[in-house]
Amino acid sequence: MYRFHPSVKWTAGYPDRQQIVSQITQVWKRYGLQDRTRFNTRVNSARQDKSGRWIINNDPSFGYFDGVLAAVGTCGDPKMPHMPNQEAFKGEIFHSSKLDGKTAEGKKVIIIGGGASAVEALEFVVHTDAASTSVLARSDKWVIPRNAFVDVLLALNIFGQETTFSCIPENVLRFFFYRDLKDLAPVNEGLFTETPMVNSSIFHQIRNHKAEWLRGDIVSFTENGVKFRKRARGVPKGGPGKEIEVKGDMVIMATGYQRPSLSFLPEEVFEEPYQPPNWYLQTFPPEHESVCASNCTYVNAIDTVGNYHIGIYTRLLLMFLVDPLARPQEYWMKRWIDMTAFLKSKAPTGAFDFFTYSELIYWFVFCIAINPFRWKWAPFVFFGVGEALPKDIVRREDRIRNGLGMKTKHHE
Repeated sequence: MYRFHPSVKWTAGYPDRQQIVSQITQVWKRYGLQDRTRFNTRVNSARQDKSGRWIINNDPSFGYFDGVLAAVGTCGDPKMPHMPNQEAFKGEIFHSSKLDGKTAEGKKVIIIGGGASAVEALEFVVHTDAASTSVLARSDKWVIPRNAFVDVLLALNIFGQETTFSCIPENVLRFFFYRDLKDLAPVNEGLFTETPMVNSSIFHQIRNHKAEWLRGDIVSFTENGVKFRKRARGVPKGGPGKEIEVKGDMVIMATGYQRPSLSFLPEEVFEEPYQPPNWYLQTFPPEHESVCASNCTYVNAIDTVGNYHIGIYTRLLLMFLVDPLARPQEYWMKRWIDMTAFLKSKAPTGAFDFFTYSELIYWFVFCIAINPFRWKWAPFVFFGVGEALPKDIVRREDRIRNGLGMKTKHHE
């Protein structure tokens, strides 16, 4: 996972924190990024001057740039909603992002939330020997095993949406993975509508009575826990249910994160119908091909965490900057967006609100194949190798254009 740089090497498919920090530190030192980085600098605006160069915060002292790669991600400040009567609770309350140095040993833990943050919090409390754990989730989410083979099979849905055949993998998961816990599988939400949770141990913890997973709505805090309206399977959020008190002396708020803002980009990139995530390849605003918002416009997908697509997006941006003939035009970028929206018009989500990894690869291949001037860049874009040949060809093309007196917007 997160292997988007050729020199990054993992010893396992899911590296731990120490491996990640170690590899990032090596890349940081190898390329002298310390001298190329300004910390504690808030970016309020990125605008182009008359020559097409980007200026940050309207301050030329930062420099002039050929392109912008927005890498703010999708997880910003923690969401910490205030619950009714929260002050009355006698125990501890933490957000799931603030568990470093904490322990749940011997405690009755309540986890509020049912997404990926809840699963991570559950792993934390189990590993620190909590006495009991109750996960309070408002809705059911699909859980798939942490198995590369299974994840690849699910990501082979090149349509990137629910289809007539989606019931096949859904029923296979219910029968072989959920088994006796089929009640936890979603009823009305298809597998290809929202990012599933990837975890192989959560059901093991439930079966071993180390945790319980309850579906329903928070009513309020009590002195000794949480008043909870437990709903039956298929009953929507806010629907009727039985009120119970879930007791605990530690509450973990697995309530997610605010999405970081892209408001520093020019206003025109947010105009409908071509607002994020409805951009070219989901990350390039059609008005500015020199902007790449890698992993910032992502909403939901299967098999997309880390991996190679981050590097591919970056190398596509470099190709657009270096090669004028490979650079997409606004008109054709918008037509690709329209085409994709038409092909996925029957999807229960927006065209770009959910995709699979095979669909993403199709986007990349289409992008290269549709323009013959991009073919020479294919090895570089897909594998990060062989950039010398296309750069040499671009230089020759530049000399021909200059000899013909053609003016070309070109980024060195």
